Amino acid sequence: MNIAIELQAVQRGGLPLILTLDTHGVPHRWISWQHACYYYAKDQVAWATGAEAFTVYGGMNRLTGRRSSITASSIIAIKGKAMAMKAFGQVPPLNNRELFHRDRQVCAYCGGAFAISRLTRDHVTPFSRGGRDTWMNSVTACRACNEHKGNCTPEQAGMELIYLPYVPNRAEYLILTNRRILADQMEFLAQHVPAQSRLRQNLA
Repeated sequence: MNIAIELQAVQRGGLPLILTLDTHGVPHRWISWQHACYYYAKDQVAWATGAEAFTVYGGMNRLTGRRSSITASSIIAIKGKAMAMKAFGQVPPLNNRELFHRDRQVCAYCGGAFAISRLTRDHVTPFSRGGRDTWMNSVTACRACNEHKGNCTPEQAGMELIYLPYVPNRAEYLILTNRRILADQMEFLAQHVPAQSRLRQNLA
């Protein structure tokens, strides 16, 4: 489906983010429609895929009398070394929002589902005991469980983890960080989500 949009309307309402890949088809990052148009204008788009596309119209060319336009797809592969520098297996940054979404907003200790405002980041091994602020040492916890655990390990606090932490790969992280993923983008990313990922329950 192609969506033709006036430039002024795009600036007011915005468009869904564009999914970029490297030339091998490995997911890379989300970019704005402006950034996508830049890649198209610089002939840096190696190939495109996806069921969605949009056309952005600009001003009139004084010489030809034609209106400028750029049509971009919802998934584009970018040429160059910049994409290759970011390895697919690179550890994504740890943020509370993505952590809570990774754990489906479920407390790792009591198993309750909570609103984000009632959740905290718990370090399984506390800093005072040599723990680090990493994906593998972080789980989602409700405030009550976090306060009960305090500055202890789960074993010392008599608490048991009902699920284990893990590091999301780039495809999972891209799903976690975007609230407006198009159907074709989600279908593409789902192919790169490991079978053991908790996100699989939402993709089924």
